[in-house]
Amino acid sequence: MLNIQDLSYYIGDRVLYDKVSLHVGERDRIGLIGVNGAGKSTLLRLIAGEYTPAAGTITKPSDYTIGFLNQDMLSLESHKPIREVALEAFAEVWQIEARIKQLTQELAEDYTEDKVQELTQLQARFEAMEGYRLPAQAEAILEGLGFKTEDLQRPLSIFSGGWRMRVMLAKLLLQKPSLLMLDEPTNHLDLPSIQWLEQYLLQYPGAMIVVSHDRYFLNRLVNRIVEVRQGKLEIYEGNYDFYEKEKATRRALQMAAYENQQEKIKQTERFIERFRAKATKARQVQSKIKMLERMERIELPENEQETIRLKFPIARTPGKELICLKQISKRFGDLRLLENTDATVYRGDRIALIGANGKGKSTLLRILAGTEPCEGIREVGHQVDIAYYAQHQIEALNLNNDILSEMVRSCPQKTESYLRSLLGGFLFHGDDVFKKISVLSGGERARVALAKVLSSEANLLLLDEPTNHLDIPSVNVLIDALQEYEGSYVAVSHDRHFLQAIANKVWYIDNGKIKEFLGTYQEFEEWYAEEWLRALATAQANAVAQTQTPAVSSNQERRQRLKELQREWRRCQKTIEQLEAHLMALEEEQKQIEMQMAQPAFYNDATQVVAVQQHYEQLKKTIDDLMAQWEAQIQELEALESQIQNLKGD
Repeated sequence: MLNIQDLSYYIGDRVLYDKVSLHVGERDRIGLIGVNGAGKSTLLRLIAGEYTPAAGTITKPSDYTIGFLNQDMLSLESHKPIREVALEAFAEVWQIEARIKQLTQELAEDYTEDKVQELTQLQARFEAMEGYRLPAQAEAILEGLGFKTEDLQRPLSIFSGGWRMRVMLAKLLLQKPSLLMLDEPTNHLDLPSIQWLEQYLLQYPGAMIVVSHDRYFLNRLVNRIVEVRQGKLEIYEGNYDFYEKEKATRRALQMAAYENQQEKIKQTERFIERFRAKATKARQVQSKIKMLERMERIELPENEQETIRLKFPIARTPGKELICLKQISKRFGDLRLLENTDATVYRGDRIALIGANGKGKSTLLRILAGTEPCEGIREVGHQVDIAYYAQHQIEALNLNNDILSEMVRSCPQKTESYLRSLLGGFLFHGDDVFKKISVLSGGERARVALAKVLSSEANLLLLDEPTNHLDIPSVNVLIDALQEYEGSYVAVSHDRHFLQAIANKVWYIDNGKIKEFLGTYQEFEEWYAEEWLRALATAQANAVAQTQTPAVSSNQERRQRLKELQREWRRCQKTIEQLEAHLMALEEEQKQIEMQMAQPAFYNDATQVVAVQQHYEQLKKTIDDLMAQWEAQIQELEALESQIQNLKGD
């Protein structure tokens, strides 16, 4: 367990943390939340030992390990294959393996008791650390995070920052530290990878602290929410939904207490004012004054439920069909993304475009925008005005402008009063609008770019990952803005809460085709899961059917076929029994060798050590091969039994 006690930390004159405490238990799942700039990442770095607190302590057992995934890892360089980079998590294991090989060779030429004892200890430790299983575990985790099998031997240096982050995440998951700290782990993952990571982390044996703006992810994963707010840590014993309800309850209680205290203060002040000049009341007046001075004032709770209340009108009403794609194809070299596919965006559509990375979502969005060449026909409907939001919109902001000037440059026809109201809806209040773009955080710049897009009066928005860099309050602002928007849109995002809140239709790309589901994202997930199970059942049924012969036309033929199948069944059953007997004998031999290798005296004969170890490795391979044969025979037996039952049923 880890314990933070009375921790304080300052950045210049700013108090980031003021005597905060937190206890992290062995199986705690903590979601660390707060607005951008509150200090979430700083707290993780303090725990990791990268920063030193100004006061207070962070204590943990001597064998307590910490794994920290942070955004700095995006820039890591290596020319090693990503499989090897992930396996660097076990440097000690590979050092042990190398020393075992070295000792084995040395014993063949120079036998000593010390070397025998060291070899025995190292082999036991190598087994205890699961040295033989680690490569397979690394491959499973990397593939779960979205890498293809052929990617595993490619160097880390050829991958983008987001994919490198996945390798670092795999490396941490393999290490299984006592405390796993993840700073925005879903930022660079697509939906399938996020879902895989959720399932993996649900089974994680240690504690974890997760910083995330993905409330769906937090709801699925965490059992405690710790909010960083005004230099303090506020703890809620539940997931994000519980936090929202509990916070509202706490605020209501605090507001009631505040109002009661304010009423009491007013009554006391009226008493003091009324009787201040009366000598007979002097003692009581002084007592009341002292009471007010000693009173611990309850703060007025902030209203943090900022919701946008602005209308986003469109300049003109378009026709029924906004964009029609006909027989669209798109390839990049040998990579086929789209193949002779059709799709139409209609007036009133609010489309969530989803899928794994590399399926062509952003490419399709650019095709809709008319900025990506392709084969086929793209038809834009009557009076359609398109606004396209992507990463380059953030990068195109003029760093020398302040926020208000940037909006004026984009919308010269709008009044300053309107633009200030709009920016207030995007959480830029008062003098915030005069901040230079150059000093804004990534999330703040994204909000400015989104405000520009939504105020453009376009009637079709194309939004590529608009929730990237946004904290949860900012995502809520964007949701409110899109719900108030009068036009249509297509949005690419991996934020499931966002998709559920804004979409009435889902597009996904399957085998080069754009497919459509009418309904919300949650309804799509449920439907897709059912379709997947139905497809699996059909595939299994087809596999069984392929092993069956065509129906026989007569009773005599049926009896003859039944005899043949029964004969095949007996042969298969006999083969299985033989394999099982062989396996039992080999496993017993393996057990005897392992017992022999566990004895120190075994290493007295170096030549024997080498020979036995080589035989042991060959024995393990033979057992694996026989197990594969046994599994194949079992499947054949089951297929034969199914055919026999079908013939008997006929």
